[in-house]
Amino acid sequence: MIPQDLPEHFHPVTADRPLGFVCHPGVPCFTECCRELDLVLSPYDVLRLRKRLQLTSGQFLDRFVIVEWDPSLIFPTCSLTMVDDGRASCVFVRETGCSVYTDRPGSCRAYPLGRGASLGENGVACESLVLVREPHCRGFNDSCPQTIDAYLDDQGLAPYSRFNDALLPLVQHPRVRDGSFIPTRYQLDQYMLALYDPDQFRRQMNEGRIALQRPLTPAQLAGLTGDDEQLLLLAIRWLLQELFGE
Repeated sequence: MIPQDLPEHFHPVTADRPLGFVCHPGVPCFTECCRELDLVLSPYDVLRLRKRLQLTSGQFLDRFVIVEWDPSLIFPTCSLTMVDDGRASCVFVRETGCSVYTDRPGSCRAYPLGRGASLGENGVACESLVLVREPHCRGFNDSCPQTIDAYLDDQGLAPYSRFNDALLPLVQHPRVRDGSFIPTRYQLDQYMLALYDPDQFRRQMNEGRIALQRPLTPAQLAGLTGDDEQLLLLAIRWLLQELFGE
């Protein structure tokens, strides 16, 4: 969900609006958006990056993730570590561009757009978009317009949006919205285990140390035997059970 009090350079837009934007090494500001960066990682971002780097989830967390515990946000926030070069540059940026480009995080794919989503009354995700016109960006080019929707599709955002939206029943649960849910430290650890340390989560489920209190579906079984995307969906289902008794 996009907040109402947007920063100066953020402008609400709709998916059918034309967008003329390019980003490549020939643009003067190339990689500037990869610096002075506070990049929050979704569970699906981590899934893609750790597979790209051929790391276990524990190794990726140790090397590349900063976990922040802010009570005002209910759940922990995981951010990508930055290079201490005086410009807080992304750890994956090089002179030639992004070294993990095909598996870059969803917010990088969407730029210069920001996407938010909220659960509607029917349980369907309602998307909202903002256009970010930062002073340093020179990528806007009205001679190559396309719709915002087409741009996001071309950037491969669809699977990121799909798995981020799958989190909404958890992070926007009615008890979260009305403020009645105050997680314990143990519950916060469960959240991190299930969503950001899937190797350990899979191991504990296979060993019977944690369990879903209902028969597993074929897709959920596939998650336990190696399908990381199905495991992420299983983790969300398990957290709804553990945190909210559903």
